[in-house]
Amino acid sequence: MPVPMIPCLLRGLLAILLVLPLPLMAQSPQTRPLQRALAQAPNDTARVLILADLAASYRYSRFDSVQWYARQGLELARQVSYPKGEGRCLSRLALLLGERGNLPQALRVDLQALRLNQQSHDAEGTARTLNQTGLLYVALDDYRPALQYFFRALRLYQQARTRDTSQLISVVANLGASYEGLHQYDSAAFFLNQAWQFTAQSRMVHRSSWGNPAPYVLRELGLLQHAQGHPEAALLFYRRSAKAAFPENDLRSASRAYQYMAELYHTLGQPDSSVHYARKALNLATALPFVVGVVRTSTLLTRAFEARQQPDSTLKYMRAMLTAQDSLYNPRRIKQLDAIGFAEQQRLQELETERTQLYERLRLGGLLTGVAGLLLVSILLGRSNRQQRRAHQQLSQLHQQLGQQTRELTAQRDDLARTLQELKIAQSQLVLREKMASLGELMAGVAHEIQTPVNCVRKFAAISVELCEDVRQELSRLPLPEHEQELVDEMLQNLGQNHAKIMVHGQRAESIVRGMLEYSQDGNGPRQSTDLNQLAEEYLRLTYHDLRAKNRHFNVALLLRLDPALTRVEVVRQDIGRALVGVFSAALLAVQQRLTDAEEEYVPQIELRTQHTGATLQIRVRDNGRGLTPDNLTTLFQRFTGGSDTSLSLALSHDIITRAHGGTLAATSLAASGTEYTISLPTSPTAAAS
Repeated sequence: MPVPMIPCLLRGLLAILLVLPLPLMAQSPQTRPLQRALAQAPNDTARVLILADLAASYRYSRFDSVQWYARQGLELARQVSYPKGEGRCLSRLALLLGERGNLPQALRVDLQALRLNQQSHDAEGTARTLNQTGLLYVALDDYRPALQYFFRALRLYQQARTRDTSQLISVVANLGASYEGLHQYDSAAFFLNQAWQFTAQSRMVHRSSWGNPAPYVLRELGLLQHAQGHPEAALLFYRRSAKAAFPENDLRSASRAYQYMAELYHTLGQPDSSVHYARKALNLATALPFVVGVVRTSTLLTRAFEARQQPDSTLKYMRAMLTAQDSLYNPRRIKQLDAIGFAEQQRLQELETERTQLYERLRLGGLLTGVAGLLLVSILLGRSNRQQRRAHQQLSQLHQQLGQQTRELTAQRDDLARTLQELKIAQSQLVLREKMASLGELMAGVAHEIQTPVNCVRKFAAISVELCEDVRQELSRLPLPEHEQELVDEMLQNLGQNHAKIMVHGQRAESIVRGMLEYSQDGNGPRQSTDLNQLAEEYLRLTYHDLRAKNRHFNVALLLRLDPALTRVEVVRQDIGRALVGVFSAALLAVQQRLTDAEEEYVPQIELRTQHTGATLQIRVRDNGRGLTPDNLTTLFQRFTGGSDTSLSLALSHDIITRAHGGTLAATSLAASGTEYTISLPTSPTAAAS
């Protein structure tokens, strides 16, 4: 071999070694010091923060370790009532959910963590949560809301002046990547070059639990070079990113770097190299699993093998692509993500409105203070006519301004007074409607409270009568003097008579309770021709919004499947409404209770279905809550079972449907699948009366 060829071969061998994967470590370089610190933690709060950092150190290498350490920290934080640690551990769980493609659940947990961060005044934790919330929108290529979250995180990091610059670099790089996605390359270059300067100058990035951000910054710089038409420079950045990722055990960055290399070779018309690096990227992404990376690389491989006319490989990678796309771009999850984001925007808008109102009040106070100062100056300058004329001109202008502002404030005050009056009227109407709707439940609750002691009195009176008889029999066996025997018999007779009177009065009290229950069940309103579709939908939304007024973070998907062929029926609207409120409340409470389980894939749903079956009109209400046990189903519509207020409401609903309207109310349920309530009403009043 000629001598001049040796440097070329060495350069080729070096290029191959740069892209070969290094042996994967079981953990990140930052993990071992954190484990030692955990063993020496002085108290529980320190242990919680170290567990959160340990979870972060596994963020791009072992997702099971992220979940294990984060859940350990979360349980300990809740045990010791430590909201700062709870917020940080929840943020780590949200990071894991986002990487696995469950974006709605990740956003829900992020917002919960954000509230805890702000409650505990944890600026660093708040900035981290805002940063990873923005990354959820980047995963969907929705860069506008992502930029808002990134800039909020950047301001917090700059104010906190934290020694750990790794996260500050991450936010700056995320800003550059977002502008790159919007094709604003000048802004992207500004932030990415700034991030690389921070990375090169910082001495703390190797000590951070979040690891060295160099692989991420390098590959984004390469992507910018590719977008600007410099493929050779882009390929160099990608290789440097992959090389920097493996010492950090950053499988995600290595997968991304290989993915970008595969896409670059694809645009350069080198399919073999493109397939080679796409496979490496897919293997790393699948091992995590990193869902966004799986979608991109499997799509690229599907197209590559389709072009080669290799159906087996095409089908293999197409299956991987469709599975990942269904996890990431599922329409139901996207809808949930939009709903959660919209609710958060509303909350932020309310906070901004409150801040603006406070600013306006301070501004008005400052204005009044300024007016007082000007008046004082005018009095002091009143010694001279010239100064008086000048002061008079100033005061005239000021008076005009004050008059204008006074008129504006008066108009605003009048508008607010009218609005307040309207709200008071609406509130009075709602309170009256609520009182009328809950009157029957109130009487049933009172009857329940009376029924329990009455039953106890009757029970123990009956037992006492039996005991008196037993005592009489036992004493008859003992020889007693005649006068003592007569005295004992008289006392036992009096005691038995007292017990008999107690039982009589207990029966009377029970009859009073029964009368109260019957009164609470009667519907005295007139029957009206009613559209059940409209009535059921109206009461479902009223019940849902009433529950949301008590818990504004509670969101449920309402599925309406109303039969347009449903005929109008003669019913007492108020009574049917009360019955529907009882059923809807039970269904909403079931999904609310299941939300506390924090299931990743769970989406709360309430389905309302109507159907005309000929002789009856059916209203079906189905929830996907925890479901009911067979024992609970047997006593679901009984009044005094010692259950909750919901069971009493269902009992009243059952009485209204069955006794007042001649219909039926039934429930079916499966554990972990939810409960379905079926209301059947006859189509004619005569059938109901019979």
